[in-house]
Amino acid sequence: LGLEMNQRGYVVTDDHMRTSVKDIYAAGDLIEVTDWLTGDRKSVPIAGPANKQGRIAADTIVADAHKEEADGFTAGPSAHYEGTQGTSIARIFDLSCGSTGLNEKALKNSGKEFGKDYSYSLLHPQCHAGYFPQALPLTIKLIFSLEDGKVLGTQMIGYDGVDKRVDVVATAIRFHANIYDLTRLELAYAPPYSSAKDPVNLAGYAACNDYEGLTQPVTWEQALEATKQAGHKLLDIRENTERLTGVIEGAQHIPLTELRERIEELEDSQIYYVFCAVGLRGYLAERLLKQRGFETRNILGGTRTWKALTEEIKAPPSDDDLTESSANTSQSTTAVPSSAAVKTDSAGTVNIEPLNVCGLSCPGPIVEVAKAMESLEPGTHLYVTATDPGFTKDIDSWCDNTGHRLVKKGRDGKEWYAEIEKIAPGSTDASARACPTAKSNEKTMIVFSGDLDKAIASFIIANGAAAMGNKVNMFFTFWGLNILRRDNKVPIKKDFMSKMFSGMMPRGSRRLGLSKMNFGGAGKNMIRNVMKKKNIASLEELIKQAQDAGVKMTACQMSMDVMGITHEELIDGVEVGGVATMLNDNDRSNMNLFI
Repeated sequence: LGLEMNQRGYVVTDDHMRTSVKDIYAAGDLIEVTDWLTGDRKSVPIAGPANKQGRIAADTIVADAHKEEADGFTAGPSAHYEGTQGTSIARIFDLSCGSTGLNEKALKNSGKEFGKDYSYSLLHPQCHAGYFPQALPLTIKLIFSLEDGKVLGTQMIGYDGVDKRVDVVATAIRFHANIYDLTRLELAYAPPYSSAKDPVNLAGYAACNDYEGLTQPVTWEQALEATKQAGHKLLDIRENTERLTGVIEGAQHIPLTELRERIEELEDSQIYYVFCAVGLRGYLAERLLKQRGFETRNILGGTRTWKALTEEIKAPPSDDDLTESSANTSQSTTAVPSSAAVKTDSAGTVNIEPLNVCGLSCPGPIVEVAKAMESLEPGTHLYVTATDPGFTKDIDSWCDNTGHRLVKKGRDGKEWYAEIEKIAPGSTDASARACPTAKSNEKTMIVFSGDLDKAIASFIIANGAAAMGNKVNMFFTFWGLNILRRDNKVPIKKDFMSKMFSGMMPRGSRRLGLSKMNFGGAGKNMIRNVMKKKNIASLEELIKQAQDAGVKMTACQMSMDVMGITHEELIDGVEVGGVATMLNDNDRSNMNLFI
């Protein structure tokens, strides 16, 4: 046909879809288009632009056919193709990947440099409010110009909400928005759908911090390359427990919570590359250190990005990858059994009991698993479904501590599942050898405070420890005794001083106030209402759970005498003891807490 084509074989058209040959028009995947942001010519074979080009081509054909007529058809403003942004999205198994505008590869190919011509914010927020069930992770990379703050593009990946955020940024780019415009967008919010600050708002705020010079972000590649030289050092500001998930060789470690007190451990001559889990605390540490005169950089994306860059990608284990024992005793599917099921294989029968803990927040799922396992016979499998993303990690530790065998775990849609086989303590069969025997750990807590929030924390820890197979001792002294008092008044004869003391203190767990923001008692009501809405057990329910789990609660006799409280005024199941009782419990314990 003699059509003009570019070097890659795409048909060249004008912005009305006319080709180089009269009366031949082209649209869709075979044509070369203009990049809406840069003005460069390229090919972008996606359906949305192709449909728009088809309409423009049709309008142009009619307009060209009647252009010589006095009252002929005139193509309107829509019959003009302005260019393609390249907005796209794909679903890969349960992950969605979306993009619009320019990516970093395109910018580098055009000669642009990170930190000089452009920069980006890299965040790992959740798709909606974290306290609402099924809040799943989302990663956003927002690229912007360092010349004028103009939004250049974004790439996102996540389980839910990717399409919405990509479309928001695509619209912003089409209307020439800058990063400050993203912070001002008022987007639909309710806990099931988003956060009060939408992830797009957050990406805009992080970009503004960079643009205004409040932070000097670097990539992991830049940081690791720089720290090969003298005078450059990695600084890990994560907490001690976080480092159990992985450390970076050569990094100095000072937790952010200790950074002010331990700042003298840092050297003025070093340039520090700070990192945390996702980047937020790294920014806070960077600001703190810069105010103290240290030259500091914040590594984009934290260790979550570092792991994505460095960890070997492995497929989830299949049944064939499990131990021979597992293969012989477990053939269950990911579907949740609606009732107790019996499955037969070459080794005999396997009883599978279902347990649905969806909607419960930590430590609820583990507590319910521990309760359910108590009633099962050895060899029975418990199939658990949960909506808490941390459940599959917690269940690993739980099985390690209790000696039960984790048969399988994984994710099915927006739920996580685990199948556990109950192992009899001391069992020597093949299944028991696949995991360690149960540990006989013991924990002791001294509860001194009588504040509602600290009491809740105490019993959450106690229930979690009991669910992990630990013996738990709680020793209540001074103000902590009020947690154990009955709500109703008990007619007991007391002397004047005892009456005065006990009368001035809150009677029972329902009357406890908050340690902060109590607001004359309004604060405790607010936190109880929030806990109820979020399906979190109340303090009274936590106490009942602890009693059912066999947690030993001891009231300090000396404190009871001083504060005018008698044994009859305490709830059922509370023992009375002294300091020797507490110290004896401490000696047997591998963890002691003073609350």
